[in-house]
Amino acid sequence: MSDLNFDSPKGVLRRGWSAAVGDYAIAGGWTLRGEALVVGDAAGGVYAFDGKSGASAWARQGAHDGGVLAMAIHPSGTAFATAGQDGRVLIWGVAEGQVKQAIDVGSGWVENVAWSPDGQWLAASCSRQVRAYGADGAEVWQSDDHPSTISAIAWSGAEELATACYGRVTFFDAPTGELRQKLEWKGSLVAMVLSPDGDIVACGSQDNSVHFWRRSTEQDSMMSGYPAKPSALAFDDTGTLLATGGGEAVTVWSFQGSGPEGTRPGVLELHVQPVTTLAFARRTMRLASGARDGAVVVWSLQRDGEGDPIGAAVVAGIVAELYWRPDGRALAALDARGGVTVWRMG
Repeated sequence: MSDLNFDSPKGVLRRGWSAAVGDYAIAGGWTLRGEALVVGDAAGGVYAFDGKSGASAWARQGAHDGGVLAMAIHPSGTAFATAGQDGRVLIWGVAEGQVKQAIDVGSGWVENVAWSPDGQWLAASCSRQVRAYGADGAEVWQSDDHPSTISAIAWSGAEELATACYGRVTFFDAPTGELRQKLEWKGSLVAMVLSPDGDIVACGSQDNSVHFWRRSTEQDSMMSGYPAKPSALAFDDTGTLLATGGGEAVTVWSFQGSGPEGTRPGVLELHVQPVTTLAFARRTMRLASGARDGAVVVWSLQRDGEGDPIGAAVVAGIVAELYWRPDGRALAALDARGGVTVWRMG
């Protein structure tokens, strides 16, 4: 348990519901209107819970041999994709919990999966390659080998896909796989996030820094001084604030005006162990952070990156992921002990 010793949720976090899956709760997501929360675990199980009550809707044990690694909810909210250690991507129906399509991606682990914003394309990375599929699950193209295993993928608009690996970020045309842009950096990029307009690319690096580019100019900058590699990154939906982990504090950089170059970031201090995940609520300046000791904190931010804690709670294990319900009125946490915890927002 956390040294913060929150016996019950504080501030804006109000008791909601909790449930458990069979192993480390590794990935999940809300459906479009929050009717259901879907979760995958490290034993390969996939589960769906009623979004309001937490009642089990269905459970499928051993869907992926070896474990689930990633999940993506289709923009329609009626389907989702899971990726696993078995080299497969499965496309599911949310309501019935049945696999609609099974895709053999490769012989290695499928570590990343993502739907395009319009739901017409599905991307998955396996080892050094990324592959794009149509909405029907048919493969459209696959990339050449990257310099190393792909660490992250993200969509920049409906028809452009970005990948991160050692030494570079690459942008591909979704329909053809044609190379659109390559941004290079001599270092291992372990995490990536794009601004909502697609112009800013931010990556956490193995050398304990955050590196970012403005695509329109291809100018790059580096934010250094983190005590650990910043694997947790999140943009707010205006693209003004970039929240970063990399230690016990949350560092928030503001892209207002000519920032963040030459400006001081906001530093949010309350966690006593390293931050593991970050998530902004839609259409608000609320940020949720989770840490290795199970602590979850909700912050209210200003546009300069400064902010204050407005809610806190603790779960049983390391916080793996945090997911805001699309309407921002609930927050879900997945933890390493298989816990699924949902709080209502006050």
